[in-house]
Amino acid sequence: MLLPAKAEVARQLRRYRAWERVMLAAPHDRTVRITFEDSGYTLCVLMGKRCAREAADAAEHYLRTQQIASVRDQSASPRPAAAVGRGPVAEHRSPAGT
Repeated sequence: MLLPAKAEVARQLRRYRAWERVMLAAPHDRTVRITFEDSGYTLCVLMGKRCAREAADAAEHYLRTQQIASVRDQSASPRPAAAVGRGPVAEHRSPAGT
């Protein structure tokens, strides 16, 4: 399955959440409600869901799993060549017999 770009998902999710807050503050405003529903529809199409709330949840999950994967990739990367094979730093010792 072809997945949408993370940046676009994040942008549409921010837009949806912003209009959700505005709509909750002014539920009687028809223009606000229509714009909120349009943003929900866009998120539904992008995430392949039939309900805006499901689409928002799916978008959050998608973005969260992408962040976890990138953190895993960074932590699994090999250490720099200079550090490979070196154990803990030994204490400085005086030459034997001194």
